[in-house]
Amino acid sequence: MAGLREQWRRSAMRTIQERALDLFDERGFNAVTIEEIAAAAEVSPSSVYRYFGTKEGLLVSDEFDVMSQETLSGILDPTDPIGSLLQVVRRYEAAPAGSTEHDSAPTSSRSPWRRVRYFFTEPSVRTAALAELDRAAQRIAPLLVTDKGLDRTQARVAANALVFGYFAALELWFDDGGTRPIADYVDKGLSPLHRLWATDSP
Repeated sequence: MAGLREQWRRSAMRTIQERALDLFDERGFNAVTIEEIAAAAEVSPSSVYRYFGTKEGLLVSDEFDVMSQETLSGILDPTDPIGSLLQVVRRYEAAPAGSTEHDSAPTSSRSPWRRVRYFFTEPSVRTAALAELDRAAQRIAPLLVTDKGLDRTQARVAANALVFGYFAALELWFDDGGTRPIADYVDKGLSPLHRLWATDSP
């Protein structure tokens, strides 16, 4: 039952985000109200606030935020978290046209990637994104602690390196015009961190 609730909530959040992005793209971020977004998504304003909290939250929230810690631990391999992250990025980028991941528009305008330009063009959205990354690092850190790997302090630092490194790679992708796969930037940008999870040969 918990899995179904999580899936339903993710679907509802995606629908609201898509309608919000339609309005932001058409009229600009600052010109659109929560009430207008709610009307376009055919939900109540209180539902938008409950899922996202703020207008900025509409852009920075994603499926990760509603994942249970159990679901998250099934996605993140503590021995190769960079590989786990790359799998998620590639899955989004490879989603077929017409799917719930994105449509057949150019990569830079697809959802969830169509949200990205607001991270780097709207100061309040960037601030919200950085706060969301900090929360993500706090959730990821305990999953990186292993008997033969990182301790609690190292895991917290490594989790921050992962999520903020990802954000830096995303910004470079945006600055370059969004024409190459995001995974290329993430893979290259995070490659120096691989040694954190390298195991010694027996």
